[in-house]
Amino acid sequence: MAKIITFSNQKGGVGKTTTCINLAAFLAEDGYKVLVVDMDPQGNASSGLGFTERKSEKSTYSVLCGDMTLTDAMVDTEIETLKLVPSSMHLSGAEVEMATVMAREKILLDKIDDAETLFDYIFIDCPPSLGLLTINALTASTGIIVPIQCEYFALEGLTQMMNTVKLVKKHLNPSLEVYGVVLTLFDPRANLCQQVKAEIENYFCEKVFKSIIPRNVRLAEAPSYGKPIVLYDRHCQGGKAYSDLKDEFIERMKG
Repeated sequence: MAKIITFSNQKGGVGKTTTCINLAAFLAEDGYKVLVVDMDPQGNASSGLGFTERKSEKSTYSVLCGDMTLTDAMVDTEIETLKLVPSSMHLSGAEVEMATVMAREKILLDKIDDAETLFDYIFIDCPPSLGLLTINALTASTGIIVPIQCEYFALEGLTQMMNTVKLVKKHLNPSLEVYGVVLTLFDPRANLCQQVKAEIENYFCEKVFKSIIPRNVRLAEAPSYGKPIVLYDRHCQGGKAYSDLKDEFIERMKG
């Protein structure tokens, strides 16, 4: 059975999608079967994996608001063992449509069953908000990974994010765990980065991954070519960091 992992942070621009698709790609390169579910209406995970058909019927919108199963909505990527359920331009209105549905927090949970046995990992990339799309992802997941940018404003809202996780755990998904926190966009020369890093490590303790993702030009360029960093430039500083994160992630999942 797949481990289903939500990548979420209510603040945008923290490297959430970058972490989701690159960790998925490195795992797939190692032979793991990985599915990325793009729940963000912006569709950055989809375009970052080379999928740009914003009007495609195969989408998370068709899964959440239609009759399509998760496996029916899957598309291929350049890596054989990495599949994608892409976002859609219609997904931005999905929360309004879902609002009137019975058990609306569990729509994705009910649809994810058919894919669980086909993959080792199912990664869900969420929008930068704590709305119904994110609640659906958390309700369907076994755990959450929180990418956090090493800047002051990244700490704001973190308490609200953790409170949401506690509420979902209490009322909707008792087995939900915090699998880890990934420090992103790190600049070791900046005192503020070091201070934020220390605060996050103090707050989350052993939950913080030792592998830290640096600011890196090649990492920023890769999505514009529709490629994860493992295909664009795996030997750059950012590529090495995600390779290290992959190794640490595998060890943590064993435990």
